[in-house]
Amino acid sequence: MALDFLKRKGGRQEVSVPETKASAAGPVVAWHTSGRVAWSPRDTVSLTRQGFSGNPVGFRSVKLIAEAAAALPLVLQDQAQRFDTHPVLSLVRRPNPAQGRADLLEALFAQLLLSGNAYVEAVGDGGVPAELHVLRSDRMSVVPGADGWPVAYEYAVGGRKHRFDASGRPAPICHIRAFHPQDDHYGFAPLQAAAMAVDVHNAASRWSKALLDNAARPSGALVWKGGDGQGAMADDQFRRLSEEIESHYQGAKNAGRPMVLEGGLDWKPMGFSPSDMEFQKTKDAAAREIALAFGVPPMLLGIQGDSTYANYQEANRAFYRLTVLPLVSRVSAALADWLSGFAGEALELKPDLDQVPALAAERDAQWARVARADFLTDAEKRALLGLPALSEEGSDE
Repeated sequence: MALDFLKRKGGRQEVSVPETKASAAGPVVAWHTSGRVAWSPRDTVSLTRQGFSGNPVGFRSVKLIAEAAAALPLVLQDQAQRFDTHPVLSLVRRPNPAQGRADLLEALFAQLLLSGNAYVEAVGDGGVPAELHVLRSDRMSVVPGADGWPVAYEYAVGGRKHRFDASGRPAPICHIRAFHPQDDHYGFAPLQAAAMAVDVHNAASRWSKALLDNAARPSGALVWKGGDGQGAMADDQFRRLSEEIESHYQGAKNAGRPMVLEGGLDWKPMGFSPSDMEFQKTKDAAAREIALAFGVPPMLLGIQGDSTYANYQEANRAFYRLTVLPLVSRVSAALADWLSGFAGEALELKPDLDQVPALAAERDAQWARVARADFLTDAEKRALLGLPALSEEGSDE
């Protein structure tokens, strides 16, 4: 932009005329983006909205893991026996009047996958709790004490905060958190590791929708050259041309409609075609990264181009062995340790591997291998299979 300035010369004020230069590139406007990548926020609410509510791969990954983990049968035992009936077992089967066992556990596993933290509240006056409730992770905050250990938990909802005192034992809140190498109080969620892939996948979906709305053609520009290559388009001409483009050439319904250009107008493409961008490969790669972060074989999600596993059955077995079982074992062990404080006895809560259909072949082979081990006693065989020891009447000693 030219600037006028004053020069003082001999007591007079002289107004200098700004220089203007003729340029063939004068009518051209240079435009480019800022060069900065626009990532979505990394807080729990935003990640849940972008990676679960707004992304089909993240949604299906979380649902697949949470539903499979919640459906696994659990057994309760101590060092001497496996319980068929027990107050803790009854509590797990019916945790509260509004939820059953599967509903509560699915919410628990989903919170852990989405935020890296899961909070279970115990409701009762003493002894084994009367009810269990899963609290939302985005509303809970840890209150550390002087030594760094949590002394309370604050649950904020509707502008109010409720404080749970965690100084006593057992605490009213069971906090289950995933490993986080840089945080002492909160866990690291798989969704956080997949956040970049989620942004790429969502951006690819939005770009695809915008491209379809724009007649499935990449963007471009209409260049006005005028009659002799100079001059500018009149305002009424520009306005009329813009209205015609919006009404006759934009939108999916106008796809493939030829554009008739007036004299002095030329079309210049200003973007890459989907094939030039390898658009579908980029989207599939992002989908595989999301599935990888959650530990779900891409084959189970219907993602094309993945041939890691020979067949669907092998992928399903790996899914249970590498993702579902470690998650359920970790969460059930934390719940058992917490509930043991209320019951006053050491209890063990774990998944019953004998009732997992995906692992039936492995379990049958293990049972047969242990049964053929004649050098082992019955007590040692039961220990290898994860079963409690027999009573003295049923012992082989």
